[in-house]
Amino acid sequence: MILGATLVFAGAILFSTKAVLVKLAYRYEVDSISLLALRMLFSLPFFLLIAALAGRQKKYRNLPISNADWLRILLLGVMGYYLASLLDFLGLQYITASLERLILFVYPTLVLLIGAIVYREPVSRRQLGALLLTYLGIIIAFSEGLRMGGDKNFILGSGMVFFGALAYAVYIVGSGRLLPRIGTLRFTSLAMTASAAAILIHHGIAYRWQLFGFPAPVYGLSALMALIATVIPSFMISEGIRNIGSGNASIIGSVGPISTIVLAYIFLEERLGWLQWVGTVLVIAGVLVITLQKQPKS
Repeated sequence: MILGATLVFAGAILFSTKAVLVKLAYRYEVDSISLLALRMLFSLPFFLLIAALAGRQKKYRNLPISNADWLRILLLGVMGYYLASLLDFLGLQYITASLERLILFVYPTLVLLIGAIVYREPVSRRQLGALLLTYLGIIIAFSEGLRMGGDKNFILGSGMVFFGALAYAVYIVGSGRLLPRIGTLRFTSLAMTASAAAILIHHGIAYRWQLFGFPAPVYGLSALMALIATVIPSFMISEGIRNIGSGNASIIGSVGPISTIVLAYIFLEERLGWLQWVGTVLVIAGVLVITLQKQPKS
């Protein structure tokens, strides 16, 4: 129990470093597509290795992946880690790391809405109240950011990050129907490999794979992003959830936005207004209510 909680706590904090690392890398005039390509390029060997090892496990030897499932993995990988990450990186050009993390944190509410609209899943009054609470928090935090000097680019950046969260929510909904028969390690590794291929193809078309002319700190930050904000926390949290359940993990994982705020304060000198703190508390509360309500047995 303690080990699982520690893994989720540490994984959530490591995940929260991504936005800060991206903002630090932008100081060296690297473009979003190249930075994302470097992140995935450094991550790719680890996910290929894990996919190969997972495929050799006895429980999967007699469970080959069908052609239809390969297509689903490809589409979900492109949606969840290529499109979502691309929109996120583009949005971070215009908004603070703290606000970016707060907007991304609403993805469980989007999962709930997709389930209600697409699969006709019922929404309880408690969940509806939590939705209202969450988006009230976002509106408060957004309005404060707009008042503190935001412009049309601030709105554009916020919108990009929100649609990135929506793309990730689609990935979560779709992956939930594949994970039971494909397995967490195998599915995650293959989906990440598909997304890496997509961003590298994108970079090749846009920039002809010119990835080796940036200042040295860009490569160091990209490697850190790949290891401590992508590969390591993804498996730490998966193992933590296996040990303590998704409900408990959601409570511990709520440290993520606060961690980003603290790290952004230390490394980027970002400051939140008091209304943004109010919005942060409302968003975290609403997301926790929805996550725990959706998985009461965890």
